[in-house]
Amino acid sequence: MVKQEEWDAIVVGSGMGGLVCAAYLAVSGRRVLVLEQHDVAGGNSHVFRRRRAYEFDVGVHYLGDCGPDGVLPAIFSGLGLDGRVTYREMDRGGFDRITLPGLTVDVPVGWEAYTGRLTRALPGEAEGLARFTGICAAVAGETRSMLLSGSELSVADLMARTPVSAQWGRRTLGELFDHCGLSPRARTVLAAQSPNYGMGPRQATVATHAAVTDHYLRGAYYPEGGGQVLAAALVEALEAHGGQLRTKSRVERILVEDGRATGVGMKDGDVHRAPLVVSNADYSRTVLDLVGEEHFGRRVVSRTRRAEMALPLATLYIALDTELPERPNANLWWYRDADIEGYYEQLAQERINPVPFLFVSFASLKDPDARAVCPPGHSNFQVMTLCPPSYDYWGVREGPAAGERYRRNQGYQERKAELTEAMLGAAEEALGPFRRHIVHLETATPITHERYTLATGGTPYGLARWGGPGSRPDTRTTIEGLHVVGTNTRYGTGITGSAVGGMACAAQILDRGLLAEVHRGARFGDPDLLPVRDADWDPLAVSRGAGRRGARGLARIG
Repeated sequence: MVKQEEWDAIVVGSGMGGLVCAAYLAVSGRRVLVLEQHDVAGGNSHVFRRRRAYEFDVGVHYLGDCGPDGVLPAIFSGLGLDGRVTYREMDRGGFDRITLPGLTVDVPVGWEAYTGRLTRALPGEAEGLARFTGICAAVAGETRSMLLSGSELSVADLMARTPVSAQWGRRTLGELFDHCGLSPRARTVLAAQSPNYGMGPRQATVATHAAVTDHYLRGAYYPEGGGQVLAAALVEALEAHGGQLRTKSRVERILVEDGRATGVGMKDGDVHRAPLVVSNADYSRTVLDLVGEEHFGRRVVSRTRRAEMALPLATLYIALDTELPERPNANLWWYRDADIEGYYEQLAQERINPVPFLFVSFASLKDPDARAVCPPGHSNFQVMTLCPPSYDYWGVREGPAAGERYRRNQGYQERKAELTEAMLGAAEEALGPFRRHIVHLETATPITHERYTLATGGTPYGLARWGGPGSRPDTRTTIEGLHVVGTNTRYGTGITGSAVGGMACAAQILDRGLLAEVHRGARFGDPDLLPVRDADWDPLAVSRGAGRRGARGLARIG
């Protein structure tokens, strides 16, 4: 028998944008239902466990701007979650270590210190480096100021308030490199962290690069207890204020009648009705599959069909039965040579063996007191590289979102094994030998990522191009009552970008400047309604939703 339920709002997907939007709607009095096809909420913030001894973060490797003035802490505080998520700061003198042949640069907190560090590393390019960082710092400052102002400006006023952004924001990073007369070596150092947004200098805009760089230069942090605590805290706020999270609940269709959203149809045939639907699903799948292109104008459909996605990652999840040699609490960005633009050209040609680049995140250094990360004396770290997204490259036909069972496909297994070996070889070049100490090794590909998140191209970074340079969809759509959130919107990628987009969506629905208000200290959630956390509190269990919290199959530590 088909069941029908009535809600004030339905959120499809429980990534950071969806959960933030849902929680703010719930604390504002809306009856909210969140539907998640996976076993746990969190999207790219979720974790998984292996061997009852190791917990691996899927997407939270570090967070920026989590100090007293930080945007992400303000978003959580506005829900009454003060103190429920705490952040451990990484090394302020060098939270990212960039290494290329003959040169190592430790990236410190602050634009001034960063510029000084760059100039000392590349003294012959001091003038170009200062021009580059000056423009990026100005663009980032203007963007953040406007974001936190909460004001709606005319185009003329916006141009007057953000003159550097108006001149440079939508131009490519490569154009800014050319303007500053920088060498390939300097470009490689400056764009070394570009895998944080999955685009090379000829595709990424100055606004994107400036915003991401500024985010971390405001301080780099790691959430104590791992990325799952972010989702769990938002689920607590949602449920405490009358909302519901239902996991293992896949939406098959977003219902549209007479030009307005009316609810969702589930894979099992059930229907949930609401005058407001927020899709945190992949944007292209939302438009073309969940809603259907017949409900959108030709321009939106054309842009979506021609959209380019940011590059995806392949990740090795590694546990060792020994501690790594002493090193700073910093991520490692390792490059085989000093040609960042050549690196992205290789990727476009699907040539990544030998591996030209690695990003290494050391979870057991960032959160050494967390009992779930690894046993005492062991190590837990992730090794990542950007890689081609095409199904042909990975030896699959349609991909897991279309239902393809790919994991026993011989072509897929061979490609995965080949890349695993190449990444291990590069990792030992970067870190020294460690293979004989491996007690757990697991590889995730873009196809793996698509399987769990249904993301087009298997990327965690969303759209690289949707129309003109730097263009991305807003959270409001042309269909009345339908909104979109997540890493594909104009508010940016990553945990904080998605959270800000979720806030922006809730602000449009509620017609108030939520982000500006919470950044000034406003509280909308009632902390007295939140559940007490006992000694066995498990963020992974909380993130399954109240209805499935005690269901079988939850991996445990110990």
